[in-house]
Amino acid sequence: MSAGGCAGARIVLRHLLPNVVPVIVVAATLRVATLILLEASLSFFGLGVQPPTATWGNMVSDGRGLLDSAWWITTLPGSLIVVTVLAINFIGDGLRDALDPRRRSLTE
Repeated sequence: MSAGGCAGARIVLRHLLPNVVPVIVVAATLRVATLILLEASLSFFGLGVQPPTATWGNMVSDGRGLLDSAWWITTLPGSLIVVTVLAINFIGDGLRDALDPRRRSLTE
């Protein structure tokens, strides 16, 4: 029992968890985006996943010498990396807004 007369589990579930979940969601989505960029950059430099496994970093690296004649070989995978990372960040922002108890109390 705490000073308010509630059990510890109730305090955690009712007060602590709703305030922590948005922070955890944003941290997780930022971590996923960072890991995608890390894998792509390591593969670009030849330190990540080795060919013939297709990764966006390998695709960008393979098209590096063909930028003047076949620009799309590098541009399309690079663009998909950017779009994916932005989409993950926007999803994390949306989930934070949807799960934030302070925002929810303002709209109700």
